[in-house]
Amino acid sequence: MADVTIIDLGIANRASVANAFVRLGVEYGFTQDADAVRNARRLVLPGVGAFGAGMQRLADASLVPAIRDVVAQGTPTLGICLGFQLLCESSDETPGVSGLGVIPVQCRRLSDTVRIPHLGWNSVRAPRGGLMTSGTAAYANSFVVPDQPTGWAASWTTHGEAFVAALERDAVLACQFHPELSGSWGLGLIERWVRGTPADGGSDERRNGNGLLHRMIPCLDVRDGRVVKGVRFQGLRDAGDPAERAARYEAQGADEVVVLDVGASPEARATQVDTVRAVRGALSIPLTVGGGVRSVEDAASLLDAGADKVSVNTAAVQRPALLAEMAEAFGSQCVVLAIDARRTGDSWEVLLYGGREPAGVDAIEWGRDGTARGAGEILLTSWDRDGTRDGCDLELLRAMRSVVTVPVIASGGVGESQHVVDAIGAGADAVLAASIFHDGDGDVGTVKRFLTDRKIPVRS
Repeated sequence: MADVTIIDLGIANRASVANAFVRLGVEYGFTQDADAVRNARRLVLPGVGAFGAGMQRLADASLVPAIRDVVAQGTPTLGICLGFQLLCESSDETPGVSGLGVIPVQCRRLSDTVRIPHLGWNSVRAPRGGLMTSGTAAYANSFVVPDQPTGWAASWTTHGEAFVAALERDAVLACQFHPELSGSWGLGLIERWVRGTPADGGSDERRNGNGLLHRMIPCLDVRDGRVVKGVRFQGLRDAGDPAERAARYEAQGADEVVVLDVGASPEARATQVDTVRAVRGALSIPLTVGGGVRSVEDAASLLDAGADKVSVNTAAVQRPALLAEMAEAFGSQCVVLAIDARRTGDSWEVLLYGGREPAGVDAIEWGRDGTARGAGEILLTSWDRDGTRDGCDLELLRAMRSVVTVPVIASGGVGESQHVVDAIGAGADAVLAASIFHDGDGDVGTVKRFLTDRKIPVRS
């Protein structure tokens, strides 16, 4: 029997969760079988997506009573993100649907005064005496537990207001964040949960915290299993092995990695999942993958291979309903709308097929429409600046920021650390770069120290 049994909801980032146990040398297995759940030594309830869909999948597999039995008999149980919320009584996300009822509290939506989804790295302020330690974790959620239920030890974070980051009671640990994507700190938490070893540390602070941190994201443009780089999407040159590059950038302090299969859409094929699996195996931070995604099934294959978010560009312009379909299947926090924009006078037009064809669509209006349809983040690339190192198109950023409330990643033109500062000042929540890192002119850690020196909050 496996040391850890992971419930397979069919909507979880399975490879990311499994990869954490592989790194720790812990034997694991996936199941949808109620008897296997009841006999588990340790149980993990992960998940991405919507509350109602998650509960329906548990009900369809007759897992609801099995999970309740496991908790009642004291089996160590770990709920992750949606899995945490499913353990609650209910959620505003799906009124009228009951949760597992393990945690006596209702989840509610974050206030519209903040970025939604709550996407990226934020604090965890842990109490003394449990498995948790204070640290910085990767989040991807729109709904939260606002109050500490009686009898549960709570860790806290802040996004406009304080809300629960994690809850502990007896053998149950429920995390709103993704420990499997939270680097060495998150792996340490998972190891303590597996071993049943309390943490040494914590505090009684609930309200302190600065909120989401700005992210620095290396981009791996991939073709035929190799990283490539060019200027304005042309003149591509080899820049190394994707998994090796990804591991190097994580070691430097990258907050996330983006892999874009730049040949998939022009060549009318799907993204190469073997590359995604190899990169996931090298990472313990979030991974976004795009290129050639035309359907929910394409997106599902990438999530199953190791992606945590899926980027879509050409197919979404051609059939905008795809965004809503993906959001319904996986949650908006998994859906990244990639917009390649070229300046045309005082506006910008959308480009398709890796910058090869104009779409005849205004980029700013498409950002507004795409997020209304379900995209939870925008990857905004200036075609004019791509690979030039001349700095980001700040006017483009400001224009997009003025019409959307989701996080925006600035891409195209980063050649030095000051360009990152400028992009954040123009409204970017995260900045993506490639040439400056691939060519060895700078590293992620150097850029982040530059930001810290200028009082811009980033993960250290």
